[in-house]
Amino acid sequence: MATMVRETAAVREPREPRTPETRESDIRRHELAAFLRHRREHITPEQVGLPRGRRRRTPGLRREEVAQLSAVGVTWYTWLEQARDIQVSVQVLDALARTLLLDVTERAHLFNLAGAVDPAPGSHCPSVTDAQRILLKQLEPLPACISNSRYDILAYNRTYGLLMCDLDAIPPVDRNCMLLCYTNPDWRAAIVEHQATMRLMAAKFRANMADHLGEPAWKMLLKRLMTESAEFREAWERHEVVGFRSKRKQFRNAYVGLLTLDHTDLWLGPHNGPRMVTYAPADQESRMRLEELQAIALERERVAA
Repeated sequence: MATMVRETAAVREPREPRTPETRESDIRRHELAAFLRHRREHITPEQVGLPRGRRRRTPGLRREEVAQLSAVGVTWYTWLEQARDIQVSVQVLDALARTLLLDVTERAHLFNLAGAVDPAPGSHCPSVTDAQRILLKQLEPLPACISNSRYDILAYNRTYGLLMCDLDAIPPVDRNCMLLCYTNPDWRAAIVEHQATMRLMAAKFRANMADHLGEPAWKMLLKRLMTESAEFREAWERHEVVGFRSKRKQFRNAYVGLLTLDHTDLWLGPHNGPRMVTYAPADQESRMRLEELQAIALERERVAA
């Protein structure tokens, strides 16, 4: 029997030599595993809305809790922390980044270690030119922003930053009109016809997504909306579609009161691509209130400096 074992071992195929690429991949996996463990151990249950309990031994979150909050399998997440050679999608990386409360730098580090490109908008979008940023500023007190067809807010001026919520206080990854409309209390309260707006935006989003069905960023946003908002799930199941259109809108601004504004999309590229969204006052009272809102934004900027 011992002879048979030795003979079997002798005819095994030799391992292929390890290349520099293989070694780099191993290093990345181990760095990713260590980073995830460190972040998990430094987040308290209270930070993510979980009870601490009496028998907790780990200093932070358990693996099971991270897996549950990120909607991934416990075994799969355990393998990830063990540096197993497994594939990680951008959707899962996004979920882990939000569960582990990663800031912008930590999120970028996570995606870098995983060898993936973060599809979420960052704090600075290279597709927005300096000239466009100057134009946004020159439009004040008119609120204006630059958005893409997925409703990511890529850039905005100071008046827009206070129009529906304090946009500067929102993490860049969450600056998306769909997310804000369905999940942010301040943004929702500012829209006078909120129910109709939610239904319209879901219909626009479905129409736009037809050109991007296989793109991870779109699937990631859709999954997040379906997970975080029952109202979106209901609107999505209607299968309504509608194109872009300009219209008059009303907002209950937290600083200056009711604003009646005319919404216009100024296209910066091909149809359904990036656009500059502007809001012009529909009456003199709204213009005066926009000027007051601009003054508030300027004072806040002065104090922050």
